[in-house]
Amino acid sequence: QVQLVESGGGLVQPGGSLRLSCRASRIIFSIVHMSWYRQAPGEQRESVAAITSDGSTNYADSVKGRFTISRDNPKNTMYLQMNSLKPEDTAVYYCKTRWVSRDYWGQGTQVTVSS
Repeated sequence: QVQLVESGGGLVQPGGSLRLSCRASRIIFSIVHMSWYRQAPGEQRESVAAITSDGSTNYADSVKGRFTISRDNPKNTMYLQMNSLKPEDTAVYYCKTRWVSRDYWGQGTQVTVSS
């Protein structure tokens, strides 16, 4: 019954920016670890960024300095601000959480970086 819904994906030119959102429901959002993953065609799903319940963050080396993960607990929403986008950032982006010892995934949102 946990639900995660991503939004904000789209087509952007190299060097541009996007902000992804992930809204969660049917969990106590304020106490869960949240993360963003992405999967490009033919590639394995990879971790992009993560944020703990108390706001500690981690980033993949490939996005460090360009992406910022954040959360707004009253809105049950996690964000991924993506700046200086590169074609290699093209992927389906997924949000993920763990609730009662089980992993939950959103449906994904497509990000395409192309001129």
